[in-house]
Amino acid sequence: MIGSKVLAFAGGVAMLSTISLAWTISGTVVTEAGVGIPQVDINSFNYAGIGTQSDAMGNFTLSNDNGMALDQNLSRQVSVRYSGNILTMEGLNAQAMKVSLMDALGKVVYSKEFREMRGTLSLDLSKYAGQRTTFLRISSNGSNSTYMLTAKGALLKEGDPLASFMFSKAGYDNLNYTMAAEVETGVRIVMKATTQANNTGISSSSGYIPFGPGMDKSSSSVVAGSSSSTVTSSSNPGPSQQSSSSVAPASSGNDTQATVTVDCSGKTAKVGDKQNMSVTVDGKQRTFIMHIPNAYKGDKPVPLVIDYHPIGGSGNGEFGSSPYKAKTDPEGVITLYPDGTSKPGGMGNGWNVGPCCSNDDDVKFSYAMIDKLKEIACIDPQRIYATGFSMGGGMSNHVACMMSDVFAAVAPAAMDLNKTNSAACKMSRPISVINFRGTNDPVCRYQGGDSGFNDGLNFLGAEGTFKFWAEKNECQGSPTKNSNGCDEYSNCKDGTKVVLCTKQGGGHDYGDASIGWPFLKQFTLPASFVK
Repeated sequence: MIGSKVLAFAGGVAMLSTISLAWTISGTVVTEAGVGIPQVDINSFNYAGIGTQSDAMGNFTLSNDNGMALDQNLSRQVSVRYSGNILTMEGLNAQAMKVSLMDALGKVVYSKEFREMRGTLSLDLSKYAGQRTTFLRISSNGSNSTYMLTAKGALLKEGDPLASFMFSKAGYDNLNYTMAAEVETGVRIVMKATTQANNTGISSSSGYIPFGPGMDKSSSSVVAGSSSSTVTSSSNPGPSQQSSSSVAPASSGNDTQATVTVDCSGKTAKVGDKQNMSVTVDGKQRTFIMHIPNAYKGDKPVPLVIDYHPIGGSGNGEFGSSPYKAKTDPEGVITLYPDGTSKPGGMGNGWNVGPCCSNDDDVKFSYAMIDKLKEIACIDPQRIYATGFSMGGGMSNHVACMMSDVFAAVAPAAMDLNKTNSAACKMSRPISVINFRGTNDPVCRYQGGDSGFNDGLNFLGAEGTFKFWAEKNECQGSPTKNSNGCDEYSNCKDGTKVVLCTKQGGGHDYGDASIGWPFLKQFTLPASFVK
């Protein structure tokens, strides 16, 4: 199994890390006595909208094999499937495209260019089926997407994280599990009955399922083989063109009509799909991906968007999954995809939005990334925004509170503010916020509340977070429905707005970037805050 190991190709053809994507997991949920538990809710923290319930015997199967989106330069609608040695690409809309196959050593065994590709393209790869591993690279408009085709016929994409799950049922302690390989069978999940001794007042019977990052790996023990594992819940879980340009602000405010002059000369950043970057924070190297689209010319300042990944994810994974890049790329917007860090025994990379998930200062990290970009790229310091999914949504809510002196607006999805950390902040100024939430989100409950894991996480809930931001921004009157059907406070201090887009019956997902990005770019940071 390749799992989360790093593969290096000869000649620098490619480097894939945390590869996984057509993953499958199956197993049984049982009591401590070994009896199958039916109707256990099983939901993924880091794959939007994926979940199931155990059957009458406690058995379950989950997979993610529905094809994957290609690079946005091909088309927003393109998907790739590999089945029966036939590679199929659907929804193509590219003027020029090159498809290459490489073996594990990086040797190109097939390469063909296509012009004016529209619709569907199918390739018979039977000739290469005998190879244990084949890598597929699709190039279009100077941008690449790299996939791995396994002997099993699975289609895997660079940068996608392994899946993490929450197991939850009334009367039992919630339990988390993270896959260690792309195919796992015979997984045995042992859930403990909730007892008064470990009940924090809101047990799993409340229906609240915290957002993955809230769980520390101490909440389970894992004994894993190559394809099977046992997980037992614990009673004590924890969590370079030279020019200058003036930018006119797009929204009202005390001094947003002031013009900030940005000198674009001497900036070294160049157009590039995924550029690995780093900064040093508190003596530790922190990493992130910088994406500069083809529309960036370097002759005028452009917006910057920081996009935070979910728990157990990575900047690379978020780069491939986030819907915002498709909206921002045509406008030359630079996007950053930072890597979170994990606590010892944690669930993988996350963000320090509470005592649960990371010991590193992610606010300081975010400041450092922004300072780095100001040095090398022509960005507009009045148009810096944040977004993110799941725990990344929590982080974008968090920086709105902690970093309103640099972010003009934020668009979190699928997670709210934590009462004991994020919501305790003292803001520098009002800030516009749009939150995307689903009423049936099984991972971060719409109603909020204590996680029940003694991890210090207690959420305001979707409506509570909405009211929090309205109070912080000194909004007047009652919210109304805007043109997108979202609830909006529009009469707020300094021209800010607070919006909650609720999807009735919606689950744990990214929200709607076609609403989120137009909202964000309305707003600018007041000139007095620009350093």
